[in-house]
Amino acid sequence: MGTYRYCLCFTRKFKVKQAEPPEDVRQAFKKYADGAATMSAEQLWRFLVEFQGEGGASVADAQRVVDQVLHKHHHIAKFARHALSLEDFHHFLFSTDLNPPIRSEVHQDMKAPLSHYFIYTGHNSYLTGNQLSSDCSDVPIIKALKRGVRVVELDIWPNSAKDDVHVLHGRTLTTPVELIKCLKSIRENAFATSPYPVIITLEDHLTPDLQSKVAQMFIQTFGNMLYYPEAELKEFLSPEELKYRIIISTKPPKEYLEAKSTKESSHLEKKDSEDDVWANDPLDASHSQRDDDKTEGEINEHSLEAEESDDCETESCQPGGPTYKGLIAIHAGKPKGGLKEVLKVEVDKLRRLSLSEQAIEKATESHSTDVVRFTQKNFLRVYPKGTRFNSSNYKPLVGWMLGAQMVAFNMQGYGRFLWLMHGMFRANGGCGYVKKPDFLMSVGPNNQVFDPKAKLDVKKTLKVKVYMGDGWHLDFKQTHFDLYSPPDFYVRVGIAGVPADTLMKKTRKIEDDWTPVWNQEFSFPLTVPELALLRVEVHEYDMSEKDDFAGQTCLPVSELKSGVRAIPLHDRKGEKFNSAKLLMRFDFV
Repeated sequence: MGTYRYCLCFTRKFKVKQAEPPEDVRQAFKKYADGAATMSAEQLWRFLVEFQGEGGASVADAQRVVDQVLHKHHHIAKFARHALSLEDFHHFLFSTDLNPPIRSEVHQDMKAPLSHYFIYTGHNSYLTGNQLSSDCSDVPIIKALKRGVRVVELDIWPNSAKDDVHVLHGRTLTTPVELIKCLKSIRENAFATSPYPVIITLEDHLTPDLQSKVAQMFIQTFGNMLYYPEAELKEFLSPEELKYRIIISTKPPKEYLEAKSTKESSHLEKKDSEDDVWANDPLDASHSQRDDDKTEGEINEHSLEAEESDDCETESCQPGGPTYKGLIAIHAGKPKGGLKEVLKVEVDKLRRLSLSEQAIEKATESHSTDVVRFTQKNFLRVYPKGTRFNSSNYKPLVGWMLGAQMVAFNMQGYGRFLWLMHGMFRANGGCGYVKKPDFLMSVGPNNQVFDPKAKLDVKKTLKVKVYMGDGWHLDFKQTHFDLYSPPDFYVRVGIAGVPADTLMKKTRKIEDDWTPVWNQEFSFPLTVPELALLRVEVHEYDMSEKDDFAGQTCLPVSELKSGVRAIPLHDRKGEKFNSAKLLMRFDFV
């Protein structure tokens, strides 16, 4: 029961209703229970196979579900009763543990070269907040690794005495953290969530003697975990072969003093943040996000990172370099000339190229197929532009569409683009490696590759039905959304993907109800379902101010299970709510 004060004169009472099974659930129960009052394990098994599309399910699996539901909701001893009532059946379908929307185990082929995967990648992984004045710490690194992030970026600089190495965002007011502390935290947390390799990308501003010191730190901290090839690689090893290994990727600068100074701290122009702009959604097809500071002409120095400013190819010009250089498994190659030259694929050489978000947008316009061809063999890392001082992010699909493996994100920020990143890497059991779709890796008979700009036919249509929601009354205070009455919830649901597939729709709002029932269906035609992400957001309508946020999730369309599913919701930072969830149905036609 919720009690709300109204006009200070009287109170209104609203009862929190029990979530009733929607009509589709009642009909499915009636059909598979053969009209009886209860459903047996065999009947549930038929439902799982025929209605939910779970061809691999067995009667034993169904029996386990029956036992768990009965035990959880009735505390019945295992063999006291063997069948589900309609209410039990509804509890099962609305359970995010027993009936999740996507698979929870690693199921993709993990034996292809590392460059055949999208990799969960962090940017400035050591920052606790903004890019200019926040603390540097190992805490965000630990958090990211526990979330499944597999690429950690460290900017390494000499300390003031020039006798030790600090991690900090150079030429800003960020307070440093010792490199050794970060390395120890990586060692302790690297494989907490996933056994697949962790790549450390270094932006290196060190003198040769400090590079030698760093080499020793790596060897002493990681020991046998450290993977470095005896000779330069002709093809990358697979995630399977590199399980529980740490990989270093960088290219040492010639002299740290020559490292190009970025102009980040000199022009504190207005940040363009996508966070919390509910009214003006940068992900909707109607709104094309452009950068105001996009440069014309060839790639300029701001498009390429300081880590790639080395002209010194011989080891002899770097005293103490060989040990350090020998530890680098993925070489960051120095681009020379314009985009076309930068993207040349060399027969016997593998490298990693870093491009800013502006450079990748430019590449999409003029050299998209060159980028796709480059990423079939080499690594491409995309990073946020320098003016994102508040640690906001950019549209990740721009990089993924071109096959970029490392779309680097500020994991300490939050906002819609970061939700997409979380969504993409819920795929493949959340292990941090998602196999690139075949079309990004294939070469046609005339040496042609995927062209992101080509107009494509619809491959399949995803039908999404939003039934109902529940659990907010357990996660939020009674007056969180409205002081005078229960919330008025509505759902925004849609697709983030290639431009042709990107679309958002919304349900009607249900007034004064903690357990809203919408029963609305939407169709989304998809030309590239392999790269599509289902976006779901719940908001509470507010007449006088902007609508309140009530939960979100993002799920890879390629992993969606068909049938009726329970969808867990997350807060703005991507942390799962304890109870708030939706009941939805997915069908592919």
